[in-house]
Amino acid sequence: MRGYPQAVHPLTDVGTLAAALAAGDPPVLLDVRWRLGGPPGIDSYRAGHLPGAVFVDLDADLAGPPGAGGRHPLPAAGSFQAAMRRAGVRAGRPVVAYDDGDSTTAARAWWTLRYFGHSSVQVLDGGFRAWAAAGQPVTADESPAPPGDFTAVPGQLPVLDASGAAALARSGVLLDARAGERYRGETEPIDPVAGHIPGALSAPTLANVDGDGRFLAPEELRRRFAALGVDGAPGAAGIAVGAYCGSGVTATHEVLALELAGIPAALYVGSWSGWTADPVRPVATGPNPG
Repeated sequence: MRGYPQAVHPLTDVGTLAAALAAGDPPVLLDVRWRLGGPPGIDSYRAGHLPGAVFVDLDADLAGPPGAGGRHPLPAAGSFQAAMRRAGVRAGRPVVAYDDGDSTTAARAWWTLRYFGHSSVQVLDGGFRAWAAAGQPVTADESPAPPGDFTAVPGQLPVLDASGAAALARSGVLLDARAGERYRGETEPIDPVAGHIPGALSAPTLANVDGDGRFLAPEELRRRFAALGVDGAPGAAGIAVGAYCGSGVTATHEVLALELAGIPAALYVGSWSGWTADPVRPVATGPNPG
């Protein structure tokens, strides 16, 4: 496994983005709003979005078809490349992704672009909600993006498969980014089995942000992860920590929070939906790692 390649700071704010959009060569804007169970994010986009933004669909563009690899496995490199070129993504042009406000799906766009080799990617902290609350312009106009030239080169961020996740849970730190009740096995609204990967620690992503959905300051995030035993020291295969969630979406939010804290982390893309696809894999329940 490798560490992060050199990249820009992963977050931007409303004021900085507004100034960039007013400049001569604005960044590519990706609207990645999505809600588990709907309504479709395209409906929100059509009702109003940042000027110049292009809608990117989580299910179709940022993931491959569901199956044994989970509900949101990695897209094939060619498919992702084509989707990003349709969205106007270019190799030398910055990209900013946003969602409704908590950065969960925007983080998936950030992570996937980084994984496939685009280093100049940022998430709008606070998302569409922060943009609109600041009185910045919103439009329903849809203009096709000029074709991009992005070339997808996979493998630029560390990932875990099921065996790697299990090993890291035993020898390092594996964080479960889902809500605590799903980790404990009290409820499971989506996947066939409730519980968590044995040895994983509960670390819900909601604790990474404040009441407005903005990320906590880096020092606060460092304290949060230190309390979970994460210190950034290399672990199994050189990885300090790994993260998973239900299907590999909210766990990218955890990876982003860890990066803000200065801690490289690997993503188990298949996550719980991939883990439980094999009934032989063990399941732990309750508040303890197991």
